[in-house]
Amino acid sequence: MGVALAALLIDNLPKIDVGMAGLKNIDYVLRKLAWMRSQRIWPNGLRYLWTDAFGLVLLVSLYGALNEEPYLDGAMELVAEVDRVLGRKRGIRIGEEPDRDGQYFHYLAMWLYALGVLGRYEPAYRDKGIALARAIHRPFVVPGRGVIWKMKEDLSGPYPGYGFGVLDAFDGYVSYRLLDEQALANEIAEMKEIIDKTAPDLVITQDLGLGMMLWMTHFFPGEGWAETPFARRARPDVDRGRLFLPRVPPARDALCLHQLWRVDRPPGGRACRPVERVCRAVPVWRRVRPGRHHPRDGVQLAFPRSLIRAGQGAARAP
Repeated sequence: MGVALAALLIDNLPKIDVGMAGLKNIDYVLRKLAWMRSQRIWPNGLRYLWTDAFGLVLLVSLYGALNEEPYLDGAMELVAEVDRVLGRKRGIRIGEEPDRDGQYFHYLAMWLYALGVLGRYEPAYRDKGIALARAIHRPFVVPGRGVIWKMKEDLSGPYPGYGFGVLDAFDGYVSYRLLDEQALANEIAEMKEIIDKTAPDLVITQDLGLGMMLWMTHFFPGEGWAETPFARRARPDVDRGRLFLPRVPPARDALCLHQLWRVDRPPGGRACRPVERVCRAVPVWRRVRPGRHHPRDGVQLAFPRSLIRAGQGAARAP
């Protein structure tokens, strides 16, 4: 990531147009990004695909909000850096650290989503995402049965000790459809078959999984899997602004950071107050102490992205 992007992050701090919905939060976002760079957290820390997916969407969101080219340039530089450090002949490694070997499907699916977001402005990146989806689909997916949670780094087989993931078919289905429903029609059909078999009995007890599922349901709210009893039980908790959920030990009362993403569209088309709901989390978020279950890079990147989406959502809410 170039010096121009770092300079722009700092130079833009006072340039907040309060007349435009959503930009009132961008001063916080830019300060947070500048602080992350100063601490060598992101984007100048070790590469980690999950974090980089959040960061890519954030940079593209900043470009969309501010219309300033260095953000778009920074997004494209980030993709090149991920390819350089983590890219493999097929797929993308989990992270740069030695113990981040192998490939997670849900990380790859989030990266596909991020490439699709960048592809809204630079179509070549959507094509890049389609090619990646085709490369990883067959090694990970067992048609009619499930999606392997973690694979060996060369995708030659499942990583020792790992089987089918609970939400991976949902991750792939959503990311594939958002990339290109026609180009990935066969892959989407295989994911949908797995979803139809697993959704009726789906039970999620982990906060990250619940938050991700809530986020995914809003893309296709009229489909049966998005209206399962799981979804109807979970949504009121989010609408009431509940920030914490029980998590399987040892991370009790872990922060469900992905619930903050659920500000794009209210369930069932009901009006919502996304800015207020997300911003209520600000004092809590600032107290979160990063750790193994809340890596500081993921925590710091997810929240600024949520603030931008909250502002944009407020502009659309009736």
